[in-house]
Amino acid sequence: MSQLTHINAAGEAHMVDVSAKAETVREARAEAFVEMSAETLAMITEGRHHKGDVFATARIAGIQAAKRTWELIPLCHPLLLTKVEVHLEALTDSNRVRIESVCRLTGKTGVEMEALTAASVAALTIYDMCKAVQKDMVIGSVRLLEKTGGKSGHFKVDA
Repeated sequence: MSQLTHINAAGEAHMVDVSAKAETVREARAEAFVEMSAETLAMITEGRHHKGDVFATARIAGIQAAKRTWELIPLCHPLLLTKVEVHLEALTDSNRVRIESVCRLTGKTGVEMEALTAASVAALTIYDMCKAVQKDMVIGSVRLLEKTGGKSGHFKVDA
């Protein structure tokens, strides 16, 4: 099993020193789901929400969140992201919204946390915008789908 990198020899939390690491192209993809009623999903997809375009707002929120991950998650490094995408898809057969985020940079540390934060905040934004019409929506299955670059190499979830 790998050692925890954010714990020093004294057992204290610390920010990892990445100054000696090589810069590589790094990319990560993550996903999240928001379960809701068919009526709420139809309101979103048909553009009937009084607050405006739910998907557009969630997309922007996810992008903004990825850029600010270092301010939200202790010990994350501030990163110069070169790409952040947030895709939202209405899954009418299961009354869910699937959110997939992609983050990329050339740097010394990975972008997994940025991708996970983007997907999570996009899901939270959907909840926030729709809670007036449905409070029992469920945010779930937030996970890393794939990461490339860096010393640990390529990771991809099994299909």
